[in-house]
Amino acid sequence: MIQVTPQMRILVAVEPQDFRRGIDGLSRICREVLASDPLSGTIFVFRSRRGTAIRLLCYDGQGMWLAHKRLSEGKFRYWPGRKGAAGHELLAHQLQVLLAAGDPDATRAAPLWRPIAQAATT
Repeated sequence: MIQVTPQMRILVAVEPQDFRRGIDGLSRICREVLASDPLSGTIFVFRSRRGTAIRLLCYDGQGMWLAHKRLSEGKFRYWPGRKGAAGHELLAHQLQVLLAAGDPDATRAAPLWRPIAQAATT
């Protein structure tokens, strides 16, 4: 089961993707377009070209998860990121809003008391 925690890194691919690609094809997008390791534990979020479905790709230490959600009606009207950018980071609560076809930027959640930072490498 995929559990989304506040400590997880969530990276959204800004450009829509061809959903005929499976785990291997989306992993390649993670490496080449988003410049991230698909085996890092990051949750990667992709949108279909028509905007009616999203996919989440995540490695849990044993294997890859590929979750797919297609809306019964309508489209995901909001999608994070700016044109020209490859990826956009979200917080865990913003992903939950996005999965409910909402606008994560329009929600008012409590601010992070102490942001979780990546460990510094020396």
